[in-house]
Amino acid sequence: MSNTADSPPAVAALIARADAGDVRARDALFAALYDELHRLARREVRRLGDLSPLGATTLLHEAYLAFGTRDGGGFPDESRFLAYAARAMRGVVIDRVRATQAVKRGGGLHVITLDAAHAADVGDPQELLAIHQALEALEQIDPVLANVVDLHFFCGFTFAEIAQANGVSTRTALRQWEKARLYLRHALNPSPEEGA
Repeated sequence: MSNTADSPPAVAALIARADAGDVRARDALFAALYDELHRLARREVRRLGDLSPLGATTLLHEAYLAFGTRDGGGFPDESRFLAYAARAMRGVVIDRVRATQAVKRGGGLHVITLDAAHAADVGDPQELLAIHQALEALEQIDPVLANVVDLHFFCGFTFAEIAQANGVSTRTALRQWEKARLYLRHALNPSPEEGA
């Protein structure tokens, strides 16, 4: 992972042009960052294991199609572009899981934990949907915390990389992760009194 400051000037220029709505620049940016984007797609597919509804290349290309329907929001640097790509991939997977679950309509949720080691093991479709919904709610409350979760949990960025991308200290990135994790744990496992 790198940010715009570490990216070749051509990538930084493509990010700026893509952010301004230049479709050709968006296509060129996708091509320039294809290897990194494919790494994110492979990570997502590996994380889901047998439950993955798609292969890495198909997932990446379907997520790319979502880029064309993107509403607003900037890509000030490469890490935010990659975070957006990871969210797009997650959205594609969630849509496929929802479609599958609509057919099956099985079982209830079980207690879910959220930590860095757990990211590679999220394979239950119900758990994946619950994490996605909780993360969407967190994004409405605190987009910075949601971005930290996207970068660490879904993209696999280190806290040092997150800190660099967000212009904060590594310690601050760790605190943001812990705060987000507590929020999501609470959202995923409400106390019995709240459920009543």
